[in-house]
Amino acid sequence: MHRTFIPGIAPPEVQAEPAWWFAFVGNKLLIRRQGTLSQIPNLMSLAEIGLVPVRSQFLGTLDNQPCYSAELPKDTIVPKGMTLLGLRELYGTLDEDLFTLSGRAIQIMEWDRTHQYCGYCATLTTQLPNERAKRCPNCRLVNYPRLSPAVIVLISRGEELLLARASRFPRGMYGLIAGFVEPGESLEETIVREVREEVGIEIEDIRYFGSQPWPFPNSLMIGFTATYASGDIAINPQELEDAAWFSKHNLPQLPPKLSIARKLLDWFISTQ
Repeated sequence: MHRTFIPGIAPPEVQAEPAWWFAFVGNKLLIRRQGTLSQIPNLMSLAEIGLVPVRSQFLGTLDNQPCYSAELPKDTIVPKGMTLLGLRELYGTLDEDLFTLSGRAIQIMEWDRTHQYCGYCATLTTQLPNERAKRCPNCRLVNYPRLSPAVIVLISRGEELLLARASRFPRGMYGLIAGFVEPGESLEETIVREVREEVGIEIEDIRYFGSQPWPFPNSLMIGFTATYASGDIAINPQELEDAAWFSKHNLPQLPPKLSIARKLLDWFISTQ
């Protein structure tokens, strides 16, 4: 069942019902496991399970129920029956809306943690009351949560598609060409540059596919499709260890369904 999330800045003056608590130790989320499923704590406060956060942030409401992110101390003793897991490990074990909110929560929590002081004059910052921003009372510098836009592209040649793997990938896994947008670039210019840099070919017919928040740690992945134009594959060994054309009928291990890369690949396989 789809639930409605409404972002918010100011918490309710009186909390009359339990809230969803997205509490992190580092980049690991506190959850309760029930078999193969995971549950986000639903509490009036973290004090109910004996925890005191370093700081917390109001996120908004999910079907009118408050949602908070929270930073827990590094030496937190995890309550009995609960555990800490990274978001990648939790994909498929949490309800989709709670998983999406977990990604929002970790980014806001981390932004709050790293912007307690002004980056220009080192003065303690203050949270603005009506927007997600921190202002320096001394030099008036305002900081908002920052996203790092990145592009990812599926390149096709008839029924073939270009797949590549970096040394950091799990053994046997191939993925799509991707990279971060540089200052002054359009998304399309980034795609052309990344493809040239990583595999040395030219592409055309670049088309928008979709986007996905990617909280690892704070990216927005913007997906495109493109078609092969010219050139032979020449991998950049500083970026990749292999790249090749694969038939859609004979593919290697692919990225997990969590990723927009897999959504692009599944779309190509089902439509070509």
